[in-house]
Amino acid sequence: MPTFIARILDWPYFTLLARIALTFPFWGSSLSKLIDFPAGVAEMEQFGLRPAWLITCLVIFTQLGGSLLIIANRRAWSGAGALAIFTLLTIPIAHDFWNLRGHAAQMEFYIAVEHISVIGGLMLAAILSRQSKYQGA
Repeated sequence: MPTFIARILDWPYFTLLARIALTFPFWGSSLSKLIDFPAGVAEMEQFGLRPAWLITCLVIFTQLGGSLLIIANRRAWSGAGALAIFTLLTIPIAHDFWNLRGHAAQMEFYIAVEHISVIGGLMLAAILSRQSKYQGA
């Protein structure tokens, strides 16, 4: 590995940046729902989730709370697990490509596949957080 790459990977703030980037879709979404709560409620209603206001609150709590745990590297396994379960549940609720046809089905399939990749990233975040505890980081 080139020395400059090793230095970047060993830089403590690089891991913080990676945790922030990994969780961006979640904390970005939760902040959006906090800023425009009625739009967040409408989004839940669109997917038939009731009571929509309560589901919106739970989504905000899960997304923001899970993100903060990962970013702070405190109980990151818990935050990663919550966000992974949340992400997995969104596939049948919001990205049910098997019920669609044509281009819409293809686009929702791509989103579902991306969700699986995000879940993998969350799994790695939990693993690396555990390993950093053993290395004194």
